Amino acid sequence: MSEQTPNIAISVEGSIAILTFSRPEKRNAINDRTLAELDAFFSTPPAGVRVAVIHGAGGNFSAGLDLSEAVERDATAVFAHSRHWHGVMEKMQFGGLPIVSVMEGAVMGGGLEIAAATHVRVADPTVKFQLPEGKRGIFVGGGATARISRIIGPDRMTEMMLTGRIYGGEEGVRLGLAHYLVGEGEGLATAKTLATNIASNSSLINQMVIQSISRISDMGRSDGLHVESLTAAICQTGPDAREGLKAFLEKRKPNFS
Repeated sequence: MSEQTPNIAISVEGSIAILTFSRPEKRNAINDRTLAELDAFFSTPPAGVRVAVIHGAGGNFSAGLDLSEAVERDATAVFAHSRHWHGVMEKMQFGGLPIVSVMEGAVMGGGLEIAAATHVRVADPTVKFQLPEGKRGIFVGGGATARISRIIGPDRMTEMMLTGRIYGGEEGVRLGLAHYLVGEGEGLATAKTLATNIASNSSLINQMVIQSISRISDMGRSDGLHVESLTAAICQTGPDAREGLKAFLEKRKPNFS
């Protein structure tokens, strides 16, 4: 018996891993197997990979949770499923591997929750941002209240869930759901360029940017400033900092290990 085709196709181009949601017939809806494949990749990224790029096949990033698997769950199972999503999203956001997402077509529900766990988000004019759960009698469970509400504010998220409103690319950039708006079909090339740029950074700096900024924003002001100073002390006293400062003075690009 042949193995099942993965729901996420993975290729590696130098120091960049390209993850492609590959259920175009389902608009890349996220089922349990897709979530498990995300979990496996971000638990143990391939050696030498410094940045990941995530996009969807067939013109959609992801239309969200595969509801065909959700119908039969009782409250206990829904709770466990939601907590599993939270664990995978935490690995993505705080695992230390910078992630660039390419958003086109449907970026809805769980798809938007996945995108919100990435660090750099690129959208094209076909994008449709939506949290449709409220119109389906269900509530978000993949971390939207912790991430999307932080990006756009709890008031705006409330409005999105109550009305089922869809936002396009320009509105998404204005709200912070996307950082870049590019021409149709240009998202993946732009993401690869951004990923190459990010991969040239010190790995320690990438780790600290990912690990520290979001956590500091959860802290009180004095605690956050204390952690900022500790982070700066760690970063600015190591070999990467010496190389970066030396390269600046020598007017060349740094070569980080």
